[in-house]
Formats: sequence, structure tokens, C-alpha cells
Amino acid sequence: MIKAGFFIQLVGASFFLILNIYLAKRGYKDYEIANFISYRFLAVMLLAFPLGRYIKGKKLKPFFLSGSIGVPVIAIILLYAVKLDLDQYLPLLFILWGVFFTFFQVSSLPYIMRNTEEHKQSHAISLNYATHSFGMIISGLVIYFSGKFTEDFNEGRVLFWITLVSFLGVYFLTKIKVDLVVRNKDSFHWSSYDWNLLLRAIIPTLVIAIGAGLTIPFINLFFFHNFHIDSADFAVIGGIASIFVAILALLVPDVKKKLGFKRGITFTQIAAVLALVALATTEFYNNYIWALPVAVVCYWIRTPLMNMAAPMTSELTMNYVGEKNQEMLSAVMAAIWSGSWFFSSQIFGYLKSFGLKYAYIFYITAILYSLGILMYYFLILDYESRKK
Repeated sequence: MIKAGFFIQLVGASFFLILNIYLAKRGYKDYEIANFISYRFLAVMLLAFPLGRYIKGKKLKPFFLSGSIGVPVIAIILLYAVKLDLDQYLPLLFILWGVFFTFFQVSSLPYIMRNTEEHKQSHAISLNYATHSFGMIISGLVIYFSGKFTEDFNEGRVLFWITLVSFLGVYFLTKIKVDLVVRNKDSFHWSSYDWNLLLRAIIPTLVIAIGAGLTIPFINLFFFHNFHIDSADFAVIGGIASIFVAILALLVPDVKKKLGFKRGITFTQIAAVLALVALATTEFYNNYIWALPVAVVCYWIRTPLMNMAAPMTSELTMNYVGEKNQEMLSAVMAAIWSGSWFFSSQIFGYLKSFGLKYAYIFYITAILYSLGILMYYFLILDYESRKK
């Protein structure tokens, strides 16, 4: 499942790296790009919650297969729609793309929790998160070398070939033989879930996700407009950041063992927020020669540290809510991330339509991150007291 997830992430990572730049070169404004991107998150927001209820008590392999086939198919159609200037179809295609991503995304954590021994869950969750980084590294290298050694470099063509390769994920899914099911006769009743626990686990993520949605999907536009960083160069920047993310993600079990949830989560996220503030501030000094190196280094610090906390917060919240709530938590978390990113993308587009600088938008993200970190701190205290 994790190998197949890598190929799904290969599509997501490559589109994250250069799709916005490709659209900008095609003549789309920042607020138009934000509007199109938001529809993907809208689809996940609307589908994740009912899907989380539906998958409880069911095998998950069919959902993985649907995602592994649907994501690349829709991605290819999307690329052709952009090439042919079929703007009226882009919102629908982004919605469908989000739907098939959701099939895989919502099912992956429950599958790991069902089919992994408890003492190996930290490693499995960390490796699952690391697939995104590996996808970024590989796609970043492909994009970079395509841009440097191809005379007629075209972002759309590179994305097409990377998407074709992603179909290999289907092969690994055919090799899945174990797909345990958690049976619960009350799985479709609202009363069968501990909503008090779920809400406590959800709220910190909600706050952080809203802030992330204002920044992460548009970081390539920040570098493109402020420092004239093109697709190939940003692919290298993003790829190197992902190497750091992958290394630190695989070290998460050891970090959690040595520092615990309290210090492991809060320390990494606080450092990431400081790096984000420094990154945003370089916009005011983008004419200075030192501004770009500082911005890149801050990005390389912020990205792995913030991502490093994700496996720990996932394990924390999954254990906090208990076994019978895990599918619902996974679904709600996916809905929250995508829902908040939908609204954040709309807010981003609205703010940019008035010409607001990226720096001020990133500062808003930093404030929301800080509030979310504080909420996670109190959640960890509650979790530790409940364990005792």
C-alpha cells in the first residue's frame, strides 16, 4: 500500500511543484489559479466525511485501486484541458481529481492501524508520510533535468510523462493480500463515535490547516514572482526540501522515543514558525543579493520541521480517540485539511486580488500555526493524563 501511495504522491508532488507556474505562464492570474486549486480541496472536504463512515467495516483495497487509477487519468485530462484553454471544465476536473485522491488518502491511515502491530505503527505511519517526500525528490529531479537539458521544455509535457509513470502503483496494489476489517454493528450510528474525543483531537489540526492553506499551495508563486525562480529551479529547491523531509520523517520514531509527544511536536513546530516568518520577510528585501539564499534556507528549515510533526500528531490523535473512532478521525482530518485549504485558497485569491503582499499572508499563517501549537500542547497534556 505504501509503495502504491508513492506513485500517487508522485503525481501530487509534481503538480505541486510546477502546476501553478505552468498556469501562470499560460496567462492565469494568481487569484484565478487559487480559485481552480481550491476546487480540489472542496471535493475532499465534501467527500471525506461520508467516505470515512462508509469504509468502516469494509475492505480498503478497492478504494486504493480506485485512487491509483483515477488520479492519473484525471490528471492527464486536466493537462489537456489547460493546453486547449478549456477553462470551463477545470473546476470539474479539479473536483474529480480531489475525489480520487480522497479514496486513497482517507483509507491509508485506517489500513495501517488495522494491519500493523502496535509497536510498528510509528514506523509505518512515518514511512507512509515519507512517500510524499520521496515523490517530491524524484519528480523534482525529473523536472530539473528536463528543464536544464531540454531545449523545448514544457511543464505540461513533463507532468504528463510523470503521470504516466504513476500508473505503476496499480501493480503494487494487486499484491496486497492482507486487508483486515474492523467489524462494528453500530458503525453507521452517530452515537457509536466519541465526539467529545474527536473534537478535542480535531480542533488543533483545523487551526493549523487554515494557516497552511494560505501558504503551502502557493509557495512556488512566492518564489516565481519575488525572485523569478522558474519551474526547473523551484523543482530543485522543493526536491532538496523533500530530502530533508524524508530524512526527518524516518527519524520521527526515534525523536518521539527520546523527546516524547510534548517536546517532539512543540519544539519542531515552533522552529518551523520562526523559519516561516523569516521566509516571508525576505519579500521586503528581494532586491538584495542575500534575500534569495535566506528565503531558500528558511524554506528548507520550515518544510521538514513542520512535516516532521505530522506523523507524531497523527499517531497522537489516532491513539487519543481510540480504535473505534479511527476511521472517522481519518475522514474528518482529511475533510478538515481540504476544507480549510478550500476556504484558505479562496481567501488567498481574494487578498491577492487586492494586491496584498505574500509576506502579510504568510504572517497570518504564522499566527494561526502558533495558536494550533498551543492547542496541541494542551491536547498532549490531556492524552498523558488519560494514559496515567
